[in-house]
Amino acid sequence: MISYTTCQTHMPDIKKRATNEWIKSVAALYHFKIGEIAYIFCNDEKILDVNKQYLQHDFYTDIITFDYSENGIINGDIFISLDTVKSNSEKYHSDYHTELYRVIIHGILHLCGINDKLPGEREIMEAAENAALAIRPSTIRTPLTSES
Repeated sequence: MISYTTCQTHMPDIKKRATNEWIKSVAALYHFKIGEIAYIFCNDEKILDVNKQYLQHDFYTDIITFDYSENGIINGDIFISLDTVKSNSEKYHSDYHTELYRVIIHGILHLCGINDKLPGEREIMEAAENAALAIRPSTIRTPLTSES
């Protein structure tokens, strides 16, 4: 089951059913099944608190993924800062909606075992993100509304 909640922010405008099917299809490409995935959309201050409390990191980030996977079934809590998603979309001159889906699937790719911290890993993650974005259903490819 995939759930979506918010903490200190609004719920982004996503089509949950189509997004869930896309997430399941991406996980299947890596030979994983979806177990319990919780997306928690939050603001920068909340993700900073989570980063400090659980990872002892004192910086903002777009996503933090907690992995509880076992036996080929991915489970995890995925915190996403919508503030950072928005600033990254501006920084990289990308559409907010596309950047949001990039981060949504980034967490799943981490749960599938793809890392992005060591040299060369970031390029592998980026290629996996781009491949996943390319197979998004048309119903979640274009923005539903503009983000504000």
